Amino acid sequence: MRLRLAGLALVAVAAAAIPVIPVPAAAAGTVNMEAVVLAAQLDPRKPNEDPTQGAQASVLLVEQALQAKSLLEASYVDGHFGTKTVDAYAAWQRSLGYSGLDASGLPGRSSLLALGQGRFTVVNPLTPGARVTFRGVTVNERTRAMLTTAETQLGRQFVLEQGSYNPGGDPTSAGTHDGGGVVDISVSGMSVTTQTAVVRKLRQVGFAAWRRTPSQGDWGYHIHAVAVSDTDMSPQAQHQVGDYYLGLNGLANRGPDDGPQVTKVTWEDYQRTH
Repeated sequence: MRLRLAGLALVAVAAAAIPVIPVPAAAAGTVNMEAVVLAAQLDPRKPNEDPTQGAQASVLLVEQALQAKSLLEASYVDGHFGTKTVDAYAAWQRSLGYSGLDASGLPGRSSLLALGQGRFTVVNPLTPGARVTFRGVTVNERTRAMLTTAETQLGRQFVLEQGSYNPGGDPTSAGTHDGGGVVDISVSGMSVTTQTAVVRKLRQVGFAAWRRTPSQGDWGYHIHAVAVSDTDMSPQAQHQVGDYYLGLNGLANRGPDDGPQVTKVTWEDYQRTH
């Protein structure tokens, strides 16, 4: 009996000597990043609090995580990524050390993964890629891929008048080019019919795009294009995407969309079907 008890005591001592490694809590749900980012662009521009189709469940998980960190009041945890949620997410980004456009309230991959630790997993992650020089201006890899796809299908190369990441470069742009995903395309030598065809193709690969005219503002004729769901976008560009989805022209007057009508898609939507 003494030997048996002694053996048990040795086992107990050995077990006590083994360090206990805490196991992180299992994630309670799945967040579709594509849906959340689209909602963050659309919902703040809506006249109501209707959630973006297909995004409500993912947005709810994000909002619950923000509430758990005391960044969002419970009354705003509703699946609608409105201005209060944008502000709360921006506060979360700042808490991680981000600033400027990296703390605009539009979810980025790293901040969303950090928010989800122990709460949710992230699927369909988005990234704009590295900044590159393309046609003489700065864009990111995602925007370049979108532009080259449109060029190939149209059988023509674009002349870019202005690229992305260009804060203060053109005061008439009202900040839309401060971040990523935005370009202005020259229409020199293009007929109106060709300009419309270019806008249509840009929309079909995932841009919010319009033909701009001097009658609309202090600028010359050009095509303005914003890559939907680019996570480097400035807030002004985000608003243009939201207005595009709402059938508006992306200008300060929020007039009706004057461009060709297409099924609105993101670059990721386009890639899945082509």
